[in-house]
Amino acid sequence: MTACVYILASRPHGAIYIGCTADLRRRVAQHRAGAVKAHTRIYGIHTLVWFETHGDLAEARLRERRLKRWRRRWKDALIGEHNPHWQDITAFIPD
Repeated sequence: MTACVYILASRPHGAIYIGCTADLRRRVAQHRAGAVKAHTRIYGIHTLVWFETHGDLAEARLRERRLKRWRRRWKDALIGEHNPHWQDITAFIPD
């Protein structure tokens, strides 16, 4: 089973949310429907700007916890390195 760590954003360099899941397509759809977290609903955080896959959910959760402790500029640099224009990358989610 593969798992993903992901970052959603409201706009470039705007509010972000970091999470992990075993089904990234479903989770992004839930966020966009406002069914997952109040934080993403209140701040309009719906754009998938970064994700990475892991071998199992425990590994993904560990990475998620580490990313959440990073300074904001490090998170922005991580996103900018892979997605400099902070565009939606939902189409690149592997099947």
